[in-house]
Amino acid sequence: MKQTTIPKRSEVAKGDRWNLESLFSDDASWNEALARFTAMTADVNAFRDAVCANAASAPLTAETLARCLDANSSAEELAERIGNYAFLNKSTDEGDAVNLDRVGRYMMAASAFSAETSWLVPALQAIPEATMRDWIKTDRFAPYRVWLEKLLRLKPYILSEKEERILALQTESLQAPQTAFSVLTNVDLDFGTVKTAAGDEPLSQTTFSKFLESGDRAVREEAYRKFYAGFDAHKNTIAALYTGSVNQDVAEARIRGYPSARAMALFPDRVDESVYDNLVSTVRANLGALHRYYALRKKVLKLDELRHWDVYVPLAGEVKRVTPYDEAVSIIGKALEPLGQEYVDTITTGLRSGWVDRYENKGKRSGAFSSGGYTGEPFILMNYKDEVIRDVFTLAHEGGHSMHSWYSARNNPFMSYGYTIFEAEVASTFNEDLVFRHLMKEAKDDGMRAFLLSTRASDILATLYRQTMFAEYEKRTHELVESGTPLTAELLRSEYRKLLEAYFGPEMKFEETSDLEGLRIPHFYNAFYVYKYATGISASLALAERVSSGGKKEREDYFAFLKSGGSRYPVDALRVAGVDMVRSEPVESACKVFAGIVDELEKTI
Repeated sequence: MKQTTIPKRSEVAKGDRWNLESLFSDDASWNEALARFTAMTADVNAFRDAVCANAASAPLTAETLARCLDANSSAEELAERIGNYAFLNKSTDEGDAVNLDRVGRYMMAASAFSAETSWLVPALQAIPEATMRDWIKTDRFAPYRVWLEKLLRLKPYILSEKEERILALQTESLQAPQTAFSVLTNVDLDFGTVKTAAGDEPLSQTTFSKFLESGDRAVREEAYRKFYAGFDAHKNTIAALYTGSVNQDVAEARIRGYPSARAMALFPDRVDESVYDNLVSTVRANLGALHRYYALRKKVLKLDELRHWDVYVPLAGEVKRVTPYDEAVSIIGKALEPLGQEYVDTITTGLRSGWVDRYENKGKRSGAFSSGGYTGEPFILMNYKDEVIRDVFTLAHEGGHSMHSWYSARNNPFMSYGYTIFEAEVASTFNEDLVFRHLMKEAKDDGMRAFLLSTRASDILATLYRQTMFAEYEKRTHELVESGTPLTAELLRSEYRKLLEAYFGPEMKFEETSDLEGLRIPHFYNAFYVYKYATGISASLALAERVSSGGKKEREDYFAFLKSGGSRYPVDALRVAGVDMVRSEPVESACKVFAGIVDELEKTI
């Protein structure tokens, strides 16, 4: 359904909206559930004295603790369902007063529950470990076994109740560097305008990427120079903000007793630091294909010099093809046939029958996301456009997340169904790869093949190579502070320029301001996070090949991963699927996939 105008939310056809009745039948039932959730705080706190005392004169029994965990789990499960309903409604019309009020009431209730039951985890940590391990072996604790084992693993780094309270009280103030960076770069900085064929258009964080994709090189250059001029004028302030964030990471790691900030970040997922190092070293050893890609880009764009503003413009133009939503679902179903009929039937039925809020409407959040909960269906927000082929890939991507959530919720207890971010991008990019393979087989001309290849190359580059470069930078900045070297704007820029030159290779001519890119990446304020995108796509590419070329065993191994949820640590879950992220082979394989795409691009364009 191609939209010629943007409708109001009330004008969107019922069949084009998601169906939230698996969460709540109507707003009245949501209101009733919110009141019930608020009352459940008392149900949990009724066990406080018994769980916290645990003295020889009044020893805590296994049954009492289990009943406490039952009460807490029931409240948490209901809170998730209430929150999903509120936020999903808000995302479809973010200016609607009722939606905003609903989210506000949920947030207040959830915050109050969290504060009033904050005693629970410290009390669990205070129970003698031997006692806890004996209890969680029993069937009574089966719904909480994984969750409690993960809490026990964190025990060596949990401080006293008083010390934990001190750290908790600083939570809001510790957000200051990230908050100030966001306000400065998204609100206070004025980047001016860019002259285009349609007239002067405003330059912002949001529009910058659009300008860099322009076919008019003068537009790209003007946008680039003005954008980085804004950062150049505030480079010392931004460098100080990022330095503050790094210093906080290092300080917390030292306070808790971790060997480094990176070790602290990787510990909860039980990811060995060798996984991180293997990623970096393997990508570094395979930069040749990336350099060939940039040389090809220079050739295709007919440039004397490849500049930093030339690396995002599409190598192949968007092909003119209209793919109605229902046809997109059929393409996805056909592409995912290697996963078997149950998977295909489940995802295609869901995409057609209420999982997806399909099209743009006034006030709707931009982009796309999947929101999977323990109760109800996994829901997908789209702003689908029939004439944009990329939206077929986006729908497949979000469908992969939804199917991961669908299997996780149906094969695990609530307290351990949620998978980690380390695993999250595997199922989604796996689906994208199968759609790419299918469309390449179906492509009838070089124009379509070139578009698909160039799009796929850009996606893998952005997820594998670029995120690994970011991961290198984060590792280096934290190591400098941990070794006693203070960070300055000049040092940060110097370190980042080394990475730019290594990753982009000899064809690129950088500007004096190019290394300011390292000061504008918001992900750096959530340290040691971006590497998960690179490991995720590496795993998904390896698994897509394994399932596509394999048989029943390979498919069942992949389903074992989807069903794991949070019952295994991420590296263990992926090992069950058939890929070992401790080894370098999956990353090596992903680099070879990219190299193969570059080879095909050279032949096709």
